This record gives sequence, structure tokens and C-alpha cells, in this order.
Amino acid sequence: MNLALESPDQPDVIALIEALDAYQDGLYPPESRHALDLRVLVQPHVLFAVARDAHGAAVGCGAVVLQASAGELKRMYVSPAARGQGVGRSLIERLAHEALQRGCRVLRLETGPYQPEALGLYAACGFARRGPFGAYADDPLSVFMEKALVTAPAADRA
Repeated sequence: MNLALESPDQPDVIALIEALDAYQDGLYPPESRHALDLRVLVQPHVLFAVARDAHGAAVGCGAVVLQASAGELKRMYVSPAARGQGVGRSLIERLAHEALQRGCRVLRLETGPYQPEALGLYAACGFARRGPFGAYADDPLSVFMEKALVTAPAADRA
């Protein structure tokens, strides 16, 4: 698997985003969906990572919207055929590393309660539940989480 920061406006990446939208459309009403569209995802303050398989096909994606010393994880999706292979965890780790390098000290996210696999992944990656943040309102169809980002001690970086 190859992981890199890429532009989201590529046909195979757009297809992943469309698959994510179709999946979430079946779970949540429009007023409880807080997705970012392609216009926002290509902005300079957004880090967008793509996971590609051995053949170069996009199999996962995710973004971090940078805001001062915090970032919001958005648009996380792994294609069904690539699930269970560590793609989601690798995307989160790469995005967290890139965000930390840009001064981000905490990652937050909003997801839904009907995505137990995503909730399990986020918890396994160190995210803990919290209340609403930013412009989000309390919503029974929203789960809010955050994770502090820390720099590794000098001995660990050697």
C-alpha cells in the first residue's frame, strides 16, 4: 500500500468520496451529515491523503482541516474490498503526523453512531469521546471525538 498527500480532484478519488456519500446517505438524514465538498477539500488549509493498492488504485482517503492548533478529521473512507488491512489506521496515522508537523496539537472529529467499525477504529487510534466543538450542535446522530497529538521524545526519533 502506498500512502501520500494528494489532490482529491482525481477521478478515482472522487469515486471514493461518492461511495462514502452513498453509504452515509443510507444511514443519516441530510441535516445530520456534515460532509465537505470538493471545493473545500482542495483548499490549502486541508491535508488530503490517499491510500493506493499495489496497482495504484485508490482504496482509501481522509482529510484534516487545519484550524490554528487544532485539526478536524474529515472524509475518512476505505473501500469495502480494502477493509481489515490497516488502511484506515494508516491514513489516520499519516494525517496525524502531517498535521502535527504543521502545528496541530489536537485532532477532532464528528461521526455517526451507526458506524461501529469507524467508532472502533477511532477509539483504537486513541480518540476519546467529547462534546460538540466548533459550529456543531448537540445531535443524537453525532459522536464527537478528539485525540491529542504529541511529538515523540528525542530518543524515540533517533
